[in-house]
Amino acid sequence: MASPDPPPATSYAPPEVPLGVVLFFTIPYAFFLPELIFGCWVWILVAATQVANPLLQGWVMYVSLTSFLISLMFLLSYLFGFYKRYESWRVLDSLYHGTTGILYMSAAVLQAHATIVSETQDLKNYFINTAASVFAFITALLYILHAFSIYYH
Repeated sequence: MASPDPPPATSYAPPEVPLGVVLFFTIPYAFFLPELIFGCWVWILVAATQVANPLLQGWVMYVSLTSFLISLMFLLSYLFGFYKRYESWRVLDSLYHGTTGILYMSAAVLQAHATIVSETQDLKNYFINTAASVFAFITALLYILHAFSIYYH
């Protein structure tokens, strides 16, 4: 009696990511552009204010600018297909966006504090700080949603 053939070895293949314009209309990849746009607005608005608390708003600038650049690199890596070379790409993507969501939430809280402090000084800076706070909280939410959607996708 012949022995049965062993089962074929299974290999891990990363999930296919749509390329081109279709990338921006699929979950979780649809979060990339809003993250970049809102994150860009955060650091533009913070840079436009008269910085009353350099330590607080310096952290906001660091988080927003660093997150913008790294997210841009992630977006380019998806567009050029670099994710296909690594098996743990989804884990890396989810960890990055989750960590960035937490860091952005801390930056948004600090920006809200800077907004409250600037309320009594200059009304123009108060309005700009308010807008930066709103965009920071929206961006933090986008990063957290991106992390969960990558994890559960």
